[in-house]
Amino acid sequence: MSLLQSTKRPALLAAGAMALAAIGSATPASAQYAQELRHDPSRCSSGSAVWVTIDGIKPGGGTLRVQSYRATKGDWLESGRWLNRIELPARAGSMRVCMPLPASGHYGIAVRHDVNNNGKTDLSTDGGAMSNNPSLNIWNLGKPSYKKVGFDVGRTPASIAITMRYR
Repeated sequence: MSLLQSTKRPALLAAGAMALAAIGSATPASAQYAQELRHDPSRCSSGSAVWVTIDGIKPGGGTLRVQSYRATKGDWLESGRWLNRIELPARAGSMRVCMPLPASGHYGIAVRHDVNNNGKTDLSTDGGAMSNNPSLNIWNLGKPSYKKVGFDVGRTPASIAITMRYR
């Protein structure tokens, strides 16, 4: 081994060790998903967030679940790919929910009203809604394209309005 090779070798080994350490300590991609949050309106005072006004909530109690997703083909309404979830006791009429978001970007919001609090979607009683109020029909089975629900959020809170739909 030449003198030049022997002086470069420790630097290369150190660089390789640093790269492996960085890979090993990186946060797994799944850690950014499935964050259950309590509703905290103060989180919409600054930063990336969205005020979601939900209209048309039917009486009957139950739980309102609001979930945020990235508005991408790979994330929108995919199991386990929601970012944040807030659950609240449902009130008839209108509710306003602050949904914090991880950063500026393109997002979609899905809302479900579990009227009888059984944790299941009951098509005959429960309601649902999505950002931009896309039309739902038998052909898309309640899963409109991420292109129809997406909206942009910057470094300051945005506002959207969603109208609940029931059978």
